[in-house]
Amino acid sequence: MATDADARRERDEERMRRRFARRQWARRWGVWRPLLAAFALAVVVGLGVWVVWFSTLLGVDEVQVTGLGHLDQAQVLEVAGVKEGTPLVKVDTSNVERRVKALAPVLDVTVSRRLPGTLTLDVTEREAVAITVLAGKWNGVDADGVVFRQYAKMPRGLPRLKLVGQVDPEVLREGAQVVASLPDSLAADVRRVEVETVDHITLVMRGGRTVLWGSGEDSADKAAVLAALVKASQDTHFDVSVPGHPVTAH
Repeated sequence: MATDADARRERDEERMRRRFARRQWARRWGVWRPLLAAFALAVVVGLGVWVVWFSTLLGVDEVQVTGLGHLDQAQVLEVAGVKEGTPLVKVDTSNVERRVKALAPVLDVTVSRRLPGTLTLDVTEREAVAITVLAGKWNGVDADGVVFRQYAKMPRGLPRLKLVGQVDPEVLREGAQVVASLPDSLAADVRRVEVETVDHITLVMRGGRTVLWGSGEDSADKAAVLAALVKASQDTHFDVSVPGHPVTAH
C-alpha cells in the first residue's frame, strides 16, 4: 500500500524527468536555432535577389521622357531600346544615355530609376542660335556648331549663318560661337553672319551696317565694344577684330 513518502518520491521523480526533458530541448534548440536563422536569412536574401534581378515584379513597366520640345517621344523610346518587363536594376543606364545622345537634337540626357518600375529619361535638347542652308534646306545650328534639325522655312528671330566656300565643321563652329556670344540687343539686329575662315567673320546687320569681327576669340569684349559703338555712332562700317582698337567708317 502506497504511503505518502512514496507519493512524494514519485512527484519528485516526475519533476526531475521534466527538468531533464526541458534541458535536453534547450540544448537541441541552442544547436538548431542559428542554423534555422541562417536558413531563413538565406531564403529571404534569395527571394529578394530573385525579385530584384530576375522577376518582372520590379521590371520596367513605364519609361517616362521629359524635356522634349521638337523631338518625337516615340523616336527617343525606340533609340533607348528598353524592353518592358526588364528588371529595373538590369537596365544599363550608361548605354541608354549613349544611345539617346546619339540623336543629333540631344545635347544631354540623364537616365534614372524609380521603384517599382519607372525609368525616366530627362532630355536636354539643343537650342538653335542660327540658321544655315545645307543641301537646299534650312538647318538649325547650336552654339557648338552642331547642325541638328531642319525647318520647312526660315524661322524668325534667328540670324543666318552663311558659309563662304566649302562647308567646314571648324568654320561652322566658330561662326556659331560668335552668334552665341552676342547679347540679345545685338543679335536681334544681325541679319546674317558671313564666315569665310575662322579668322574672317563678318556680321551683316539691319540698316546696311557691317561689322568685321575677325575670329571668335575675345567675342565677349568685341560684343561690348560693338554695342557701345552702335549706340554712340551713326557709322555703317565697324571693325572690332581688335577690340582694344576698334575702327569705324561711313
